[in-house]
Amino acid sequence: MTGTTIRTLRTRDAVFEAAFAKLIAWDTSEDATVNKVVRAIVDDVRARGDTALLEYTARFDGIAAASVAELSIAPAELERCLDGLIGADRAALEAAAHRIRRYHEQQTQPSFEISDDHGNRLGSRVTPLDRVGVYVPGGQAAYPSTVLMTVIPARVAGVGEIVMTVPTPKGVRNPWVFAAAALAGVDRVITVGGAQAIAALAFGTPSVPRVDKIVGPGGAYVAAAKRLVFGPVGIDLIAGPSEIVVVADGTTPVEWVVLDLFSQAEHDEAAQAILLTPNTAYLADVRRRIDELLPTMQRRATIAASLAGRGALIETRDLDEAVAIANRIAPEHVELAVADADALLPRVRHAGAIFVGSHTAEVLGDYVAGPSHVLPTFGTARFASPLGVYDFQKRTSVIRCSASGAAALARIATPLAVAEGLDAHARAAEARVQGFDHNLKS
Repeated sequence: MTGTTIRTLRTRDAVFEAAFAKLIAWDTSEDATVNKVVRAIVDDVRARGDTALLEYTARFDGIAAASVAELSIAPAELERCLDGLIGADRAALEAAAHRIRRYHEQQTQPSFEISDDHGNRLGSRVTPLDRVGVYVPGGQAAYPSTVLMTVIPARVAGVGEIVMTVPTPKGVRNPWVFAAAALAGVDRVITVGGAQAIAALAFGTPSVPRVDKIVGPGGAYVAAAKRLVFGPVGIDLIAGPSEIVVVADGTTPVEWVVLDLFSQAEHDEAAQAILLTPNTAYLADVRRRIDELLPTMQRRATIAASLAGRGALIETRDLDEAVAIANRIAPEHVELAVADADALLPRVRHAGAIFVGSHTAEVLGDYVAGPSHVLPTFGTARFASPLGVYDFQKRTSVIRCSASGAAALARIATPLAVAEGLDAHARAAEARVQGFDHNLKS
């Protein structure tokens, strides 16, 4: 294989800003087509329920089922898949689940109540969602890790019921995915995927219960469907292709960095892998090692397409500029592959997850570190957060006023209501003042 096609950019070059803008721009030319197809599917499933769901499963996954029950996985089968994992395989899945659970147990938020000077009691009650839908991808690969990373935080949050959907093209069922579902505590598994699964979860069918929120990653059609159904149902985020930005100073072994770039590029041809370094010689070494290692990778075609389409090796003036550019990208993953990573860490403001130091490979976060690997993409790390326990809970304000406290607050509320021209608001507040004054006189 000849040299890999991956662009090299230099921040010193006059053309850098234009080239960088093109690099991080996301092509939405297919969105209109995708959205049109997805809207038709969602509307059809909403109108015809199970019948439409079965038809789309036959069309897209090649599974002819007479009922949704045939597409459901019995709890006993899930347990058999878990029991079928032995030795190191079972131990690895259980160790990952334990670490993920332990991490998310630290995210639980208590309810609270305070009192003001008037004796009014004000609080926030934290309660879990009743029912959640978890979407697990199953097209290009199987993702038992996604089962753990989505279901365990929901279980820690106390969600009442968890319904998992996962496509099984041509009826091929991955035992690792079902073993993970048993270990994590999924209540029901249905082998449907795509926009039709999202629609069924969002609106319900005679056989699929309507959920309160849908979480989990997916491809373009799943993302479009989640965007479309948001409102009647909650969603976690709109997941895009995987992203990694490695900030390096030349002290990390070249092969480690190359494999970390590959680890995200192999997900999808649209995935993005970017290296930022001020070290010219190191950048050249990375390029050479990419060419040497790529032919040895099982998913080399996907990696090559990803690197050519959206990848880049960027030479910066210094590490400060490298971090500044990483913040502009606001990617899903940032690796600080530098000698003094702790010094750079406070400067990274926008990232779904930060991997601190050369030994902290992004892949460890994908599987076993503990935090959920469901992370913001498309630059949304500027305002969005990783999936966590808080995504499966809601907060309800609780306000309890005494007679005197209500009167005190009403005297403040009344002029505000008048200023807004809301007469009923003002009169409702005044009524509490009058009631309190009347009781004082009697």
